[in-house]
Amino acid sequence: MHLTNEQEKILDGEKGEVMERLFRLLFRLGEIYRADSMIPVGSVQVAGVSYKSIGNPGMEFLEDMASKGAIVKVLTYLNPAGMDLENWKKLGFPEDFAKNQLRIMDAFKKMGIVITSTCTPYLAGNLPRFREHIAWSESSAVSFSNSVIGARTNREGGPSALAAAICGVTPNYGLHLWENRQPSVKIKVEVDLKYNSDFGALGWYVGKQVKNKIPYFTGIKDANTDQLKALGAAMAASGAVALYHVKGLTPEADNVKKEGLETISVGKSEIKGTYAKLNTGNTPDIVIFGCPHASLREISTLADKLEGKHLKKPVWICTSRMIKEAAERMGYNEIIAKAGGSIVADTCMVVSPIEKMGYKTTGVNSGKAANYLPGFCKQEVCFANIDDLVEGQL
Repeated sequence: MHLTNEQEKILDGEKGEVMERLFRLLFRLGEIYRADSMIPVGSVQVAGVSYKSIGNPGMEFLEDMASKGAIVKVLTYLNPAGMDLENWKKLGFPEDFAKNQLRIMDAFKKMGIVITSTCTPYLAGNLPRFREHIAWSESSAVSFSNSVIGARTNREGGPSALAAAICGVTPNYGLHLWENRQPSVKIKVEVDLKYNSDFGALGWYVGKQVKNKIPYFTGIKDANTDQLKALGAAMAASGAVALYHVKGLTPEADNVKKEGLETISVGKSEIKGTYAKLNTGNTPDIVIFGCPHASLREISTLADKLEGKHLKKPVWICTSRMIKEAAERMGYNEIIAKAGGSIVADTCMVVSPIEKMGYKTTGVNSGKAANYLPGFCKQEVCFANIDDLVEGQL
């Protein structure tokens, strides 16, 4: 792998212990994947933020990095934390958990990282351009940036993303290279998709089939960015899909090679079967939307459905702090709160300790959340569309 003179100095320890340690991580990754060089990144998104996920070892590692003067070189955002950083007490998050989560956020802040905790950084001020090289961690954010935006990133681990943020570079391999962005399987969609949950069901089914291959979709007549977000998130969760193409909708779909691909057809029976498979519970104790984090449009939709209504059980919609503030200005927060619901910022149902907050069955419209909640949060799941979930809580 070719290194510049400056990079050789970092590897030789001339730029300090922290830089050497983190650059060496990137260098070894590059060697493993036969990268020809390091490339500059325009932005970074770091996973491994929730105290639930990283515990004391992760917290101590981050505090050690911060205490040694580690500072990021590029715009860097964080994945969701384990709680609403401002409203955690009112929502019932455990105090000991909150104390440790705030220590983690303080360490990230000392490193110059924007402590906006979200899995949709592209909705909250970190929007890469087409073909820009970035180093992002969170699976749904990686999928969206690669597929819908056409930026280029591998699915980074938390440490490698942090290393890229502090060093400003990443190894040039994998999805950074055009030849590795070609589809390897064609998905022929033969069913109309209406709800975000339908796209989540499609994504979950396809992810199980294709694993880590790159799918090329035909038959999706139209889809907004929220629906594409749901599709990619579910594929990344049930499989390991980091990039997909949709004919006529995603920016690289017209330019990739599509000849001779294995074809998988998906119809009504597959979507219906996925809904059935993801449903492991009967009546939810809580309904949580926003996995990945909700857009302003999704919050507006929920507010319309709850206006003038009264919820019998809790309903959350998770989003970034920035989108929540926009929702407050629009009056959506007041409408949802009057109905008995909450706009929850900075976290989501997957990385928060909901199993310690009295909840055993969670209702979701997210294929990603439905995939992870049984294992991560010991939850039974009610997977359905937004209309059915809201109706069931009234």
